[in-house]
Amino acid sequence: MNSLVKQLNETIKKENEHVFAMLSELGKAIYFPREGILSQSAEAKSKATKFNATIGIAIENGQPMHLDVIQDTLSTYDPRDLYVYAPPAGKPELRSIWKDKIIAQTPSLAGKTIGNPIVTNALTHGLSIASDLFVEQGDAIIIPDKNWENYEITFGLRRGAELVYYPLYNEEMKFNAAGLKEAILSQKERGKAIVVMNFPNNPTGYTPSLEEADEIVAAIKAGAEAGINVIVLTDDAYYGLFFEESFRESLFGKLANLHPRVLAVKIDGATKEEYVWGFRVGFITYASESEALLAALEQKTTGIIRATISSGPHPSQTFVLKALQAPDYEKQKQEKYGIIKERANKVKEVLDSGKYDDAWDYYPFNSGYFMCLNLKKVEAETLRNHLLDQYQVGTIALGKTDLRVAFSSVEVEDIEELFADIYKAVKDLEQ
Repeated sequence: MNSLVKQLNETIKKENEHVFAMLSELGKAIYFPREGILSQSAEAKSKATKFNATIGIAIENGQPMHLDVIQDTLSTYDPRDLYVYAPPAGKPELRSIWKDKIIAQTPSLAGKTIGNPIVTNALTHGLSIASDLFVEQGDAIIIPDKNWENYEITFGLRRGAELVYYPLYNEEMKFNAAGLKEAILSQKERGKAIVVMNFPNNPTGYTPSLEEADEIVAAIKAGAEAGINVIVLTDDAYYGLFFEESFRESLFGKLANLHPRVLAVKIDGATKEEYVWGFRVGFITYASESEALLAALEQKTTGIIRATISSGPHPSQTFVLKALQAPDYEKQKQEKYGIIKERANKVKEVLDSGKYDDAWDYYPFNSGYFMCLNLKKVEAETLRNHLLDQYQVGTIALGKTDLRVAFSSVEVEDIEELFADIYKAVKDLEQ
């Protein structure tokens, strides 16, 4: 066994034996090499003042070599912030400012210790890293029945996990904490469960209330107290887009340091929060009372990054960093939030008019980009195709009855017409 791997594993085992047991075989074997091209290049950066012939980039006139046709469109930026490799764990200034952002937006973290966020190639990459580190063949991934379909690929197909579902809503159309608890406790024989929490939820746009959030935390703690090691991944892709009364933090804050058998992992990003979908900048952050444990997990995470993508794109990290530092950042973000909220409110106004009650109900939503119709008389896939072919309207069919509508991508003045078209299509199919 590599000496560094042995050291990292011994540290994790010493600081929290339950977290060590949570690791997959790959998670136990992975490390970030201290000796190699990157470490030697880092040493040369500070000492090689005459010639630095280490890392594989090209230098010209003291700057990273670049094409003017590219730099002319990016003239605001120093070439050093664009063309050189970003560190595998991400741009240090960006990691620091994102950590400050998490703490400022999560009062539940008061007095708790979290690690330094590690930059990922957006949310899916962060989930994939967590999957590699913690998921072994046959492990249980606990998710609600209304979920993002990529979970099946990321955890099931890639890592051979078993997906365990529970109904998202209970009979009162609130979050089904009892179902979550039952799903966790069903893993007692395995002794391990990976729970994915995604709020605002994709596809329904639902975020729990404060009371429901406490029930979720209690369900997870019950699993830990029953002797189950629980890894909780908070997929906070749509964080901050809360339009009504709901819990307005990430569950990461309440789950951090909840119990020695609970490891809270926050996966988030600039993708939707800052409206930069194509930049592909995300983060993965761990919570633990032990700084040594956090450092070891971060080393293993960086090892996964080094072994897969090597490092994330530097330009987009720079763009996000500059945006977060800009004086008008908060003002502009609030303006965009207001636009999305106005669209969400308009959707509710249209749906609550009663005009369409014979065709569908809708699942509770209060946040995010989406909402879901529960169709009464036609199948979702049939309706989706008919909408495309006859009305040139795009929606997403989920199962037999659910049709997801992304109000985030429809102007507020067009929302009434959108649902009128969906209703017409339903009536066409009923004939």
